[in-house]
Amino acid sequence: MSKVAIIAALEREVSPLIKNWSRVPRRHEGRRFVFFEHDDVVCVYGGVGVEAARRAAEAVIALYHPALLYSVGFAGALEKAGLHVGDIFTPSLVLDARDGSRFQLAGGDGTLVTFMDVAAASQKKKLASAYGAQAVDMEAAAVAAAAGAHGIAFAAAKVISDELDFEMPETARFIDGEGRFRTAKFILFTAFRPWLWWRVTLLASRSSKAARRLAEHLQSSRPTLNDVVEAKTT
Repeated sequence: MSKVAIIAALEREVSPLIKNWSRVPRRHEGRRFVFFEHDDVVCVYGGVGVEAARRAAEAVIALYHPALLYSVGFAGALEKAGLHVGDIFTPSLVLDARDGSRFQLAGGDGTLVTFMDVAAASQKKKLASAYGAQAVDMEAAAVAAAAGAHGIAFAAAKVISDELDFEMPETARFIDGEGRFRTAKFILFTAFRPWLWWRVTLLASRSSKAARRLAEHLQSSRPTLNDVVEAKTT
């Protein structure tokens, strides 16, 4: 039994954190997941998007019975000033863009909107206007819904990996139906499009910085998470 279950989309979001953790492959409802265990914490990266996040959340709940689901990973900034690459964003409200569902969190500040696709710069501005949100991701609302359905505490910590005006490379087409990012196909695609190289290189550099910063935050936030667990279970 784990007190805290960390759920990310992709391995690179949490790789600095889990590099020395125990790797445990397990299956749930016919799907294979790789869990990373350390003390009373388990981490799983379930894939990109709400369905992948929901499946990962349900798997970790069934197999580990955690007291807290912790949605972590990369997010895009929806404000021109205030949030920059490497900044940690801990929202007080998570919104689901599909149906307007709202999930209130204790101790955070600001709004995170979960959107169904990789948001281009123009889309980010629309999301900021429509929801009054400061950041956008693709998974948190699904994890929050799973936590609520099972009566489990929920928290979120996102690290900014792309700012408002950054135009993402064409990544959405390389996410398959299971939420997996097809890295080899993306590399082949960009190899013959030199006009994309600088954006891909910049994104990789910023993602690496964001992942390191997220790992530092997660390591330092354990006492706070324990307080959340204790408050939920007493």
